[in-house]
Amino acid sequence: MFSSFEEKGKIFTQVVTKKPINVTIQTTSHLIRGKIHIRPEDRVKDELNRKDLFIAVTDAVVFSNSGESLYHSGFLSVNTEQIVWLMPDEEVKPAGGIK
Repeated sequence: MFSSFEEKGKIFTQVVTKKPINVTIQTTSHLIRGKIHIRPEDRVKDELNRKDLFIAVTDAVVFSNSGESLYHSGFLSVNTEQIVWLMPDEEVKPAGGIK
């Protein structure tokens, strides 16, 4: 777990590199747009399947059911048990081509 110790006792740990992914999250009561951060070798699904009870969302905007912007925050912690669906914005395609 610890990478190294300094002679004065300071502990150095490994830095976990993550990449931001723009997402839209539907919870049981709100729509949230923002960024989640995943490890470069992982998928969004892998991040959701972790045992953590909460997922961090940065640059978050929370919308009401009517689409009104309610809150803006640099950081929001979302309870994963309240997530109905989550969609990476890069996966969004126009609905006109679906039959």
